[in-house]
Amino acid sequence: MFKDFVECVQNIYGTKDFIPLHEPRFLGNEKKYLLDTIDSTFVSSVGEYVGAFEKKVAEFTGFNYAVATVNGTSALHAALVLAGVEPDDEVITQSLTFVATCNAIHYCGAEAVFVDVERSTLGLSPVSLRDFLEEYTEIRDDGFCWNKGSGKRIKACVPMNTFGHPVRIDLIRALCLKHGVFLLEDAAESLGSFYNGQHTGKGSDCAVLSFNGNKIITTGGGGMLLMDDQDLAKRAKHITTTAKKAHPYQFDHDEIGFNYRLPNLNAALGVAQMEELPGFLEKKRNVTELYQDWSAKNDVEMISEPDNARSNYWLNALLLENTEQRDGFLEYANGHNVMSRPIWVPMHRLKIYKHCFKTDMRNTEFLSERIVNVPSSVKLDD
Repeated sequence: MFKDFVECVQNIYGTKDFIPLHEPRFLGNEKKYLLDTIDSTFVSSVGEYVGAFEKKVAEFTGFNYAVATVNGTSALHAALVLAGVEPDDEVITQSLTFVATCNAIHYCGAEAVFVDVERSTLGLSPVSLRDFLEEYTEIRDDGFCWNKGSGKRIKACVPMNTFGHPVRIDLIRALCLKHGVFLLEDAAESLGSFYNGQHTGKGSDCAVLSFNGNKIITTGGGGMLLMDDQDLAKRAKHITTTAKKAHPYQFDHDEIGFNYRLPNLNAALGVAQMEELPGFLEKKRNVTELYQDWSAKNDVEMISEPDNARSNYWLNALLLENTEQRDGFLEYANGHNVMSRPIWVPMHRLKIYKHCFKTDMRNTEFLSERIVNVPSSVKLDD
């Protein structure tokens, strides 16, 4: 099976040289817009491409407002500040996620609370969330949700769309509304993914994207906050530009802010990449279909988009039988120039976060022992 898979990947990408997990594609106006930015001399956070990039992403995703930042982690941090997360608060999230999700919570001085994921979506489980909220929390007279065990306020919930597969955000949203919890969707991996006909993030108070070099589109490094609330958007832009009050020449800052604004150079790249996004989505789905044909013939389970969803298939993933088979697959594929990797070590197993409260992690443990990601770059035209 291992040999057949390597041959499948080599046939898809037309080479026996090293095949990376997900490399960027620059097929359109990237060089043109970058040169235009250099010629303008506006290469930092002031320039026309920043606003143009925000507008394009907002229009594509269906949000009213978008605020570009230097990376996805900075967007997460800023969004948690917007949510009012403070030191000694708690934020509910999933353990099966990239470490940035947790790191941003702890930048605020808060603690993560881990609930389980679903096998069908790989994202935060509404059932696990419901069970935790019903058993461990209460709404007090101040209107906030409090953890009865720790005595800490639960201010936000951060589900993550793993590999671009949407969580069941409608059910999560209902629970957050009932308990007065701010819903922040980590959509870093899911640009171009839809759930019930809406782009990921639309069911949340705020959502964040990443444009790292390995994402479906890239600005080299970059992130974005998405929201529909005008006041939230104004404050997002304010705190990500050092909280400087508008004035033609004076420097007056009215709160602690962050130097998180995306430079114009990166935004120029993003504008060109957004022009290519529809084609990228189509070509990535074609790659997925080739993997699905292989998996069906070889009786290997492949992670597929959940019900009522259309995934961007940012990273394709196989679900192997056990850890032994997973490790054998990883060794063989990587030893034959086909990059593959396991899913992240769950956050509750990391030394830095093992002290955080966790619910039953049966699905998290099951998936973390079996999932491998396989090459998922946009296939170039023959």
